[in-house]
Amino acid sequence: MDIVIRGAEIADGTGAPRFRADVGVDGGRIASIGERLDGRRVIDAGGLVLSPGFIDMHAHSELAVLADRDHLAKLGQGCTLEVLGQDGLSYAPVDEATAPQMWEAIAAWNGRLDVEFDWRTVGEYLDRLDRGIPTNAAYLVPHGTVRMLAMGWEDREPAPAELEAMKAQVAQGMAAGAFGLSAGLSYAPGMYANTAELVELCKVVASYGGYFSPHQRSYGAGAMEGYAEMIDIGRRAGCALHLAHATLNYPVNEGRAAELLKLIDEGLDEGLPISLDTYPYLPGMTMLAALLPSWSVAGGYGALAERLRSDEQRARILHELDVEGTDGANGVPVDWSKIEIAGVAKPGLRHLVGRRVAEAAGAERPSAFFLDLITEDDFSTACLMHVGNEENVRAIMRHGVHTGSTDGVLAGDKIHPRAWGSFARYLGHYTRDLGLMTVEDCVAHLTGRPAATLGLTDRGLVKEGFAADLVLFDPETVDARSTFEEPRRQAAGIPFVLVNGHIAIDEGIRTEARAGRAIRRGGDQR
Repeated sequence: MDIVIRGAEIADGTGAPRFRADVGVDGGRIASIGERLDGRRVIDAGGLVLSPGFIDMHAHSELAVLADRDHLAKLGQGCTLEVLGQDGLSYAPVDEATAPQMWEAIAAWNGRLDVEFDWRTVGEYLDRLDRGIPTNAAYLVPHGTVRMLAMGWEDREPAPAELEAMKAQVAQGMAAGAFGLSAGLSYAPGMYANTAELVELCKVVASYGGYFSPHQRSYGAGAMEGYAEMIDIGRRAGCALHLAHATLNYPVNEGRAAELLKLIDEGLDEGLPISLDTYPYLPGMTMLAALLPSWSVAGGYGALAERLRSDEQRARILHELDVEGTDGANGVPVDWSKIEIAGVAKPGLRHLVGRRVAEAAGAERPSAFFLDLITEDDFSTACLMHVGNEENVRAIMRHGVHTGSTDGVLAGDKIHPRAWGSFARYLGHYTRDLGLMTVEDCVAHLTGRPAATLGLTDRGLVKEGFAADLVLFDPETVDARSTFEEPRRQAAGIPFVLVNGHIAIDEGIRTEARAGRAIRRGGDQR
């Protein structure tokens, strides 16, 4: 065989107790699990746990997998499959008019990397991935991108012909191999969609056996209502539901995880297919302009810039930010001492990175400083939001339908450490140090369970015939070394990672292997 991993403690992804065996890899597959196997390369796994490769159920690596040959952020923490196209905004499907708009709209997430934008459809993007990428990648059709393609940045219901155009785009993306539909319901233009629109699109997704993955309307003041709406959409559309970065933030939601889990359990008891993902950190990260009220962004960033030049409309925005709470800021008045500037597009603004908006504003009104900053930075500023609650994070991660994710934004001056550390932090801090899960259960959260959510039939388990996406980690030393001060640090205790049978991390060192490719729903996963 090509590779034999000898004497591993196997956590197979099912949650079952570990067992010791050799694992043989040949032709990119797990060829044999047994004793005294032999191969051209033998890896001594004494003292290490062998698990399936980790699946990032919420990633923002659409450009990074094309531009970064090493992609150490994900491979270094054992991630072998990423689900892209998140939060309703991504790079396909587009046309000649919306492609440059999308490039600018999510620059705060993805940067402006040196990637030739030579695709337009979902199928063409997946074909581009197949040329060779560091990890495997699955894709969700992004609702906001589809809406922009059909009706621009308009804050209104779609006309019947526009809704049909959106349904056709979703169907084309699903037929090309997408796994479902994502939505960003606190980001323009997706936030302008009503429940009925989403139900109709999810019916299309359901007809292909896919799932709906919403960034719902609020993780603050309206969180419970937002989650209830998403469950109702799944129910009415007959569509599987996967709640993206399912969390409860801000003081208004402290200790309310049991209410969310009760909603989920009631849906599960009805027979609704519901799952969720989280990242194991308290702060969130997004584009700073996302805090704006939805009406102010209708028509796009050009229209927003015009509104900011109007004294009356600027005053209205400031009042909503500071007093009422905008829909973009989760219905909670913004506490500018909790909002940290994490990345800027303009080099002349880099002195602001790492500073809270309240501090950077000095004597100026923080919300006014915020408006001036995002305008000067072409609405490309990224931010960290220090609004999480540890009790909620711990309660949600222990639920039976929970899966892991990074929500990793990789571009920017000061990124969130979750991009480089989430899976190692689950295994180290929450499993070993705090004992919230067993190793076997944690591995199942990160591998077998997300694979089942995706409907994969040959990934997510250490099983003969399955793809050889594999991770060897030391349960005593695995840990996230990334911090808010030094976010781009490789995880510790993960010496070997295989992608499709090729060694990508060898004794902790990144190899030249780029063995990943697009994984298509319903297609040949081999």
